[in-house]
Amino acid sequence: MKPNAATTLPVDGLSGSLVGRVWNPGADGPCVVALRGEGVVDITASWPTMRDLAECAEPAAALAAAHGPVIGQIEDILANTPPDSRDIGKPWFLAPIDLQAIKAAGVTFAVSMLERVIEEKARGNPAAAAAIRGEIEKLIGDDLSKLKPGSPEAMQLKQVLMAQDAWSQYLEVGIGPDAEIFTKAPAMAAVGTGMDAGLHPISTWNNPEPEVVLVVASDGRIVGATLGNDVNLRDVEGRSALLLGKAKDNNASAAIGPFVRLFDATFSLDDVRSTVVSLNVTGEDGFVLEGSSSLAKISRDPADLARQMIGPHHQYPDGAVLYLGTMFAPVKDRDTLGGGFTHKLGDVVTISAPKLGSLVNRMRHATECPPWTYGASHLMRNLAKRGLL
Repeated sequence: MKPNAATTLPVDGLSGSLVGRVWNPGADGPCVVALRGEGVVDITASWPTMRDLAECAEPAAALAAAHGPVIGQIEDILANTPPDSRDIGKPWFLAPIDLQAIKAAGVTFAVSMLERVIEEKARGNPAAAAAIRGEIEKLIGDDLSKLKPGSPEAMQLKQVLMAQDAWSQYLEVGIGPDAEIFTKAPAMAAVGTGMDAGLHPISTWNNPEPEVVLVVASDGRIVGATLGNDVNLRDVEGRSALLLGKAKDNNASAAIGPFVRLFDATFSLDDVRSTVVSLNVTGEDGFVLEGSSSLAKISRDPADLARQMIGPHHQYPDGAVLYLGTMFAPVKDRDTLGGGFTHKLGDVVTISAPKLGSLVNRMRHATECPPWTYGASHLMRNLAKRGLL
């Protein structure tokens, strides 16, 4: 796993408003950085946290106006980021968010919804999934992208499915009025590009979930976006929806990056709405899995999902980031016919989008990934020590 600038940056390079975070050994802590032609620029003196930058009236303009020292070149810092080849005396990239709550929306695409219904009915058994998938698609089809959640047509479909004993809690959030919004991980717990991502060791059926991640200020403004891997344990969630926390929130299980692209003249929410997210999984066994997910097919608009997350009903004073969900549910057989896909340790997962770049992570057991030890209290003490608060 060797991320480099050519594959990590968006297709238009540094033309957008790109901001990230770097661990700077010289400061014994994280720095907020601007990605510019001259290199990685430390702007922490102007914006001590990503939360502060996202909260200002015009984040992209504030980023452009911020100045500071160059602490390294993008290529060099990327090369120093993977934990097994890191020189701890040199900078490395972190997840590009800090104090924001880390939230996720589930079942926002028709294909994803069908796979969740299958998980529920298969109860964690991948061998039963193929047959159940065929039965479900015969009943409701495999394309509900034109069906607006909460609409009279959706409610009519609900009644038909209930009459046939085919209703599911996943269908409820897939086509009902209320989206599924859950907490993916605590603030400060995300891992960035080049880092190991974690699978709970009890899982034997799991997969990546390539997604766009919105950056939302505390007043509800969507100010930018990045990429994310909402690592999912299909067998654990399939056993019971009440195990969602165990399936979703484990050490290093929230990957976000490589950088946040703030909204400006080159990038907007409409660009998010048309984003195609690509996935590549390459295993040490030579297995390759590829796929894509187009946000044009999302059942709920990103702005609606953000409104369901934050508003008068729920406040996030440090803002939040929101995984938007995926339509990609891997079913390609890996080892045995009908066995479906599951990760093997050492898989390298690359999630990419033209205007957001590439997020690359290697899969490890959560117990083998570097433990999460640096929280909000550590960040505040470090910033105070540096005279930045």
